[in-house]
Amino acid sequence: MGRRERKKAATRQAIADAALRLFSERGYDAVGIREIADAADVSTTTLFKHFPVKEALVFDEDAAQEASLLAAVRERPRGRSIPAALCEHALRHRLAGAEGDDRFRDFSELVDRTPALRDYLQNMWLRHASALARAIAEESGLPADDPGCAALAHFALEAPRAARGHEDPRQAVKRAFELLENGWNIS
Repeated sequence: MGRRERKKAATRQAIADAALRLFSERGYDAVGIREIADAADVSTTTLFKHFPVKEALVFDEDAAQEASLLAAVRERPRGRSIPAALCEHALRHRLAGAEGDDRFRDFSELVDRTPALRDYLQNMWLRHASALARAIAEESGLPADDPGCAALAHFALEAPRAARGHEDPRQAVKRAFELLENGWNIS
């Protein structure tokens, strides 16, 4: 990464950090774009170059998360099933931040109590599910609109959320992916 890209990345991170700090302190709806730009020492024009909408300030890693998710499918080791690769990804990337991380807890609480952020999150996950379903279909040699691929993508993304609050979230995620791998074998 060159100097220019590093500066852009640092500016983007400074904006996202300032936004999350202000949102956590005062609530999402009580903070304006101008305040965030001032706190990050940038213009509102610069802020909007990095984040097209206010909600995107909270989900600043959206594109990277999707890329990581698709890479888990496309770059999995030979012989590893898609559900197994997605389980490993969920355990490494989606649960790692949730276990005992105060920042993650604060982030989750902010999203949970803010309708605009909940809606944005839902739309983000729908986009990720569509992209993941297409990647699963490509890797499996199936049509892009295959309903089984769409279902696997949806449930793979939902498994970590379903494990929230479980006594053993890692085991709950593993159990969900066992079901995705092997099907329902309980009478």
